[in-house]
Amino acid sequence: MKRFTLLALATLTLLPLAVTTAAAGDKTIKPGFIYVGPVGDAGWTYAHDQGRKEMEELPFVEPSTYIESVPEGAESARVITGLVRKGHNLIFTTSFGYMDATLNVARRYEDVVFMHCSGYKTAENVGTYFGRMYEPRYLSGIVAGEMTKDNVIGYVAAFPIPEVIRGINAFTLGVRSVNPEAEVRVVWTQTWFDPGIERDAADSLLDVGADVLAMHQDAPATLQAAEARGAYVIGYNTDMRAFAPNAFLTAPVWNWGPLYSQIATEVSNGTWESQSIWWGMEHELVQLAPLSDRVPADVQALVAEKTAAVKAGKLHPFAGPVLDQDGKVQVAAGSVPTDEQLLGMNYFVQGVRGTIPK
Repeated sequence: MKRFTLLALATLTLLPLAVTTAAAGDKTIKPGFIYVGPVGDAGWTYAHDQGRKEMEELPFVEPSTYIESVPEGAESARVITGLVRKGHNLIFTTSFGYMDATLNVARRYEDVVFMHCSGYKTAENVGTYFGRMYEPRYLSGIVAGEMTKDNVIGYVAAFPIPEVIRGINAFTLGVRSVNPEAEVRVVWTQTWFDPGIERDAADSLLDVGADVLAMHQDAPATLQAAEARGAYVIGYNTDMRAFAPNAFLTAPVWNWGPLYSQIATEVSNGTWESQSIWWGMEHELVQLAPLSDRVPADVQALVAEKTAAVKAGKLHPFAGPVLDQDGKVQVAAGSVPTDEQLLGMNYFVQGVRGTIPK
């Protein structure tokens, strides 16, 4: 599976955004990328590939290589090893399930830098990176909470791991901040990219009265379901409004280019060190796509205000009090959860209707 799991990062570091031009004599970078899906998925892999292309514009970066639709698990080690043997000296593995394979290959090639997306294991030549997607998730929840008429919002969820649970919770907290009567109903697909299964899940939520949908997969199937049924939809990964021009409201999106350029620059000039990176909206790694014209002006103004507060560190989506479904206090009033607590999140907040599979 992609992204974070129940174990938390020991250290989370925010890096400066500035990318400097490598001086003459700095190391030439030949990057390689391992993708879990096709670059044409319009979602997760497509977003990473756009970041790869932006990084290639740096003068010290040679044309990169990517291999798409690589199965997670032990088999990926063979593909990663192949990139190393072809001379790639900076390798990005972009899904959680590549974590152990990345570590195993890195042990054999200590002169190569490996960056693993969403994992928690590091080594001297292995770092990790991800984004605080829960921030724009919260903001998109505000939009959904304002736009629902029936107070039933559907969420087509991927796998029951902390990253997805955290996103559902942040979204719900955003919804309930403006509409305490609304509920978020969750259906699990156990997929990252399976348009058929995801379309069925979206339709099942529409069948029980949801008039706004949200999602955590890479295909546009949920958007297409909302478009076909006259509902609204919150996308994910990229600005997918072309798939649902009438239904689309906004989407939490990824912008990997600045981070990839930062890492390549550090490897080139010799300043790279293994660390765990978790950038937020202040670095624009995660963003909220422009709102649809269907979103009223007062809601747009509210979202703009809250966006500025998040970026300035004045608004934390999980600031207490946060109660779970059973009414138990998970985050006390006046406090915010630690990164470790966020990364190990395994409960639903009040306002979510659904269960977390064991």
